[in-house]
Amino acid sequence: MSCIVLIVDDAEQCAETLEVALSGLSGVDVVAADSAEQALQTMLERRVCAIITDLHLPRMSGFDLIRRVREQPGYTHVPILVISGDSDPCTPGRIRALGANAFFPKPYSPSAVRKKLEMLLNE
Repeated sequence: MSCIVLIVDDAEQCAETLEVALSGLSGVDVVAADSAEQALQTMLERRVCAIITDLHLPRMSGFDLIRRVREQPGYTHVPILVISGDSDPCTPGRIRALGANAFFPKPYSPSAVRKKLEMLLNE
């Protein structure tokens, strides 16, 4: 059975970059959502084993998405990685307090995201 890694980003190019970086990961299918609402809907329909999200999304923010994911039964330990151009120095601490596992400021290294994801999935 394959594992779904959900990429949540309203910038199509960012999502595509991550999809390419994650392609070839054994047993992983990458699914993209362009909003937090779409991500939550995908989680209802399919079992997601990791989430990579931006913070600045239309309507519901990535902060709210992280909080909502952690409230879902079965999703308290699913790895959440955040990629954002948010320059607020409090952001990394804020997302960790909400339950995210890693923060990558833009510009970021797609290979570093892949390595961190692999590490979290194998814990």
